[in-house]
Amino acid sequence: MQDNASQWNGLASPQLLAPLAKAEDRLARLDETLKSSPIKDGWITRTHYQDAIASLALEGELVHLEDLVLADAEMAVRTPTHELVRAKTYLVTRRQIADNASGWTLSRENLNQLRSGAGEGDFCDDTDVAGAATDRSANLARRAEPALDDTLEDAFAALDSALANTRSALAGEFLPRPRRDPFLYDPDRNDEDDLDLWRGQLEHTRPLPPTLAAAIALDDWDTRQPLQHRPWLGRLITAAMLRQRAKTTTHLACLSVGVRAAPRRPNSMAGQSDRVIFYLHALAAAADQGLADHSRWLTARAGLLRKMKGRRSSSRLPDLIDLVMRRPIVSAGMVAAELNVSTRAALDLVADLGLRETTGRGRYRAWGVL
Repeated sequence: MQDNASQWNGLASPQLLAPLAKAEDRLARLDETLKSSPIKDGWITRTHYQDAIASLALEGELVHLEDLVLADAEMAVRTPTHELVRAKTYLVTRRQIADNASGWTLSRENLNQLRSGAGEGDFCDDTDVAGAATDRSANLARRAEPALDDTLEDAFAALDSALANTRSALAGEFLPRPRRDPFLYDPDRNDEDDLDLWRGQLEHTRPLPPTLAAAIALDDWDTRQPLQHRPWLGRLITAAMLRQRAKTTTHLACLSVGVRAAPRRPNSMAGQSDRVIFYLHALAAAADQGLADHSRWLTARAGLLRKMKGRRSSSRLPDLIDLVMRRPIVSAGMVAAELNVSTRAALDLVADLGLRETTGRGRYRAWGVL
């Protein structure tokens, strides 16, 4: 490993100063805003979903917010797609990192746990999940198709079985962990050793400002590609590094959102300086998006609270407001389960609050503050 002086020599560029200062300022401003915010917990919960969707978008895949929220609540109305299962894997991993202590993620043991997917409800690697989900979807389709002469009871039994299997697939249960295909995995590569090398690079960035260290870590991850699968894990680990170094003390930075929103990404032939500048812009973009969302959701909450005037003290509307600030999308079933009311009462509360319907459907509708 090079010494620090020569290692960062290529980064001693005046062009680095402005994006570095902007990234440091924006992240600090967002963190301070969240410290005293009445919607801090709701903001954190909502951005977990946003970052998972942005991560799939960076891979060219589309996941709808309503599908991910309902799948997370185990109330999905459709068989999970490959993309939805991968988005939920990212969501579960992000929550696992966010819920643990700031230094938990970067230990060798915990990094290997995240690499292998342990502790995530036995989710397989992304490619394994996709392959297993394909076979599972075909089986569900066959099992959910009753013959023409089936009785109504048999049809309902098949539907119950399909829904139960869908919930199991979303929870990551009963999915087989197939042998690693040499076409997809290089048997000569050792992910654990490659991850250790990348982790060693993080230690060499300790003297640097946290955002510059994060940008270098992201660039090194993309250059080195330490994992054959789960390429998105580097963004989550880097976000955890920002929290460990006390740059973000109240939240886990949404780096997938930032990378997606940043200006045009440099090509593979660009120098390290250009690539690091891009990631500094991405860090600032993630914070800017977080500040904009916080302002918008805070305004929406104030509008909802105004509808509480004249309501009796036993009204469940305050509880519904808390729920919709924590969940970007809610269904009647979710409201009924969370507030312990009937489905009819849940629909009445949604109507009283005047929430916007987001699906455009007549059935399986959902409402929310987006």
